[in-house]
This record gives sequence, structure tokens and C-alpha cells, in this order.
Amino acid sequence: MDAGLKRALGLIREIVDYPHRGIVFQDLTPLLADAQAFNSVIEELEPLCDDIDYVAGIEARGFIFAAAVAQRARKGFVPLRKAGKLPSATHEESYGLEYGLDVLQIHQDAISKHGRVLLIDDVLATGGTLLAGQRLLERAGGVVACAATVLEITSLNGRAKLAEHVPHTPLHVIFAR
Repeated sequence: MDAGLKRALGLIREIVDYPHRGIVFQDLTPLLADAQAFNSVIEELEPLCDDIDYVAGIEARGFIFAAAVAQRARKGFVPLRKAGKLPSATHEESYGLEYGLDVLQIHQDAISKHGRVLLIDDVLATGGTLLAGQRLLERAGGVVACAATVLEITSLNGRAKLAEHVPHTPLHVIFAR
């Protein structure tokens, strides 16, 4: 692992009992505030764009990484938003989190039919968010060529859930804890 990625990993802090008791939140905001660390993460993700048309990011922190990767790779950026945030006709998908339920939406016309997509989120925990994102992108006509996260919480087995439901989608994780 290069020095920039080591620095990035060291900047991810754990916040105990946030947002609910028993949850250890992985806070990537210190990584985002460090230009060298943030750039190293974007450089790690950018090669995943070689054979794709769009980079999709999951609200909220996935947006940050996905938009930066899309800009660097000169690809379109597609936001996957929480319910009620998109102004045009949408598809939606409910999903489970470690601490509850949520809904993601995508504009129905966000991507071209069979458009190849790199799906990015900040953290892979239980796998529900990435799975919902993949289902939304497929419903909108896209093909998820690869999914990626900055961090995987291995004890929550999200990778196994993804392998069960979307076994042909490669998963790229920069850091695992």
C-alpha cells in the first residue's frame, strides 16, 4: 500500500454509538479534508472506469468519491439519492441498514439503455445499500460493471450478501477492517 493510501486509512475514525447505540460509525470526513489522502483514494478508484460510461454515487458520502472519480475519468456522474430529493420521475428501492430501513431513488432517464456503470459508496457494511443501488441502476436500464467502496466492515458480511445476490458484479474495496 502506498504512502497516500496508508495516510487515508489512518484518517478514518471510528465513532462509537453513532447514529445509534451499538453502532461503530466509520467517519471518512477527516480523509476528505486531507488533499493527499483524498487524491490517493480517487487515484485508486479511477482505473475502474476503463470500460464504463457512468460513475454512480450513493448519497451522501458516495457522491463525493463518485463525482471526483467521474470528473477525473471524464465520465458522467449519476446520483442515487434518498427519497424525495429528485425532481423528475424516479425508480426507488428500499433497503436495510445496520440500524434501520431507507429508500434510494434514481431518475428514470438517468442513464442510457445498457450504459455501463461503476457504482461507488463510501462504506460496505451489510451490503444493503450497494445492492439497492445496483437494482436501481439495472431498473433504469444500466449494467453495473463494477461496484466499489473505500472501506469494508468485514464483520457485517456485506460482501457475502452481494456475492449471493449479484455474483457477477466485481467488487473493489480499498480498505477492510
